[in-house]
Amino acid sequence: MSRIIVGVLRGGTSKEYNLSLKTGAAILSSLPEEKYEVRDILVDRGGVWHSRGIPVDSSRALAQIDVVLNGLHGGVGEDGTVQRLLDNAGVAYAGSRAHGAWLSLNKIRAREVLQKAGIRMPRGVSFTLSNGLNTAEMAQAVFSQFGPPYIVKPQSEGASYGIRYALHLLELPDAIGDVLDEYGAALIEEYIKGDEVSAGIIADFRGLELYVLPPVHVKLPGDARFLDSSHHEDALAQHVCPSNFTHAEKRAIEEMARMAHRALGLSHFSRADIINTRRGPYLLEVNALPGLYAGASFPVMLEAVGSSTQEFLEHAIALAQQT
Repeated sequence: MSRIIVGVLRGGTSKEYNLSLKTGAAILSSLPEEKYEVRDILVDRGGVWHSRGIPVDSSRALAQIDVVLNGLHGGVGEDGTVQRLLDNAGVAYAGSRAHGAWLSLNKIRAREVLQKAGIRMPRGVSFTLSNGLNTAEMAQAVFSQFGPPYIVKPQSEGASYGIRYALHLLELPDAIGDVLDEYGAALIEEYIKGDEVSAGIIADFRGLELYVLPPVHVKLPGDARFLDSSHHEDALAQHVCPSNFTHAEKRAIEEMARMAHRALGLSHFSRADIINTRRGPYLLEVNALPGLYAGASFPVMLEAVGSSTQEFLEHAIALAQQT
């Protein structure tokens, strides 16, 4: 029986380069050699593709590949660019199609879709450099709708890169300015106090159309107010699964993750970031490409239901071949 040739994309041009390398390494080490011929395809920080350590164009890197597993976190790996490239090349791949990937990465546009679907989220206001307001005016516009503390986010970054926290109104103009200067667009949300939660989705798994993995309670280190990029990079957060949430809380979290996956038109799998409060869950954002690196929540969820990264990846390959 011939082996399936699997191309593993990792690296990329986003700030999540190091996390992508780790996810890619987890994929490469998890697929059994007797079933798969795995090819490591590195996209460097400059966007150059490498196959077998040699710079090549993307079409050559993808030649004779049966299925692609995309480990490119953020940037071109999640904004629809790589998905369109794979579609045009006629190569099967696991994960969401171009539009769903782009939508989930674009926090401002995703908010509009998710709220229209009736999913509860923190109140938020967005600005771009073309708004014609200075940052003090932007801060006042936010304050007129909801009070501090505030979380200021880039429009399209993952793993908490670029996030600023403003405890008081006086700190908000600088936080907005920092994000606008670096990213060109900023989303300001009310800071919701509660428990950080991660909930994963796998399509057509264990007899269910959308199987929701058990929610992980993400415990932040020290006095951290939110999950930031260093917690991802250095595996500083603790993932508790099974969690101590009540049965009703777990069901509400799971239903929110399922609704968000559908609302954004995602495929195969996703991971929702949620804040659980006494008033119920609030959705923060949805990731079309869950991390599989050490310190990520998705492998913890898989283990909690007696699964593994290997089983998940083999299932993802099967889904890709059916799409």
